[in-house]
Amino acid sequence: VQLQASGGGLVQPGGSLRLSCAASRSIPNIYNMGWYRQAPGKQRELVARITGGISIKYGDFVEGRFAISGDIAKKMVYLQMNMLKPEDTAVYYCNAKSLSEIDYWGQGTQVTVSS
Repeated sequence: VQLQASGGGLVQPGGSLRLSCAASRSIPNIYNMGWYRQAPGKQRELVARITGGISIKYGDFVEGRFAISGDIAKKMVYLQMNMLKPEDTAVYYCNAKSLSEIDYWGQGTQVTVSS
């Protein structure tokens, strides 16, 4: 497994979760790491990504509820999710991009927001 993600689970609306992702040392020249999600019947969408450890982009739906952090050099990325809503329920995938524009994906971690 080249990207190992963890931290998903079941949480009540308004709750929080923290996702973690570690990329394998075998992946060369990573410049961008982030999180995507895919809900049943929907396309995969960007949640958040960090480029070069400086530039951060969030999906429009985040609305200040989530925070991405990490160390690209150490190949680690985290996603703190607060004020979770039922519509945040999805499989969350860690992603890493290399300078050769190759995409690497983790196995996905399920996040379920339900009372």
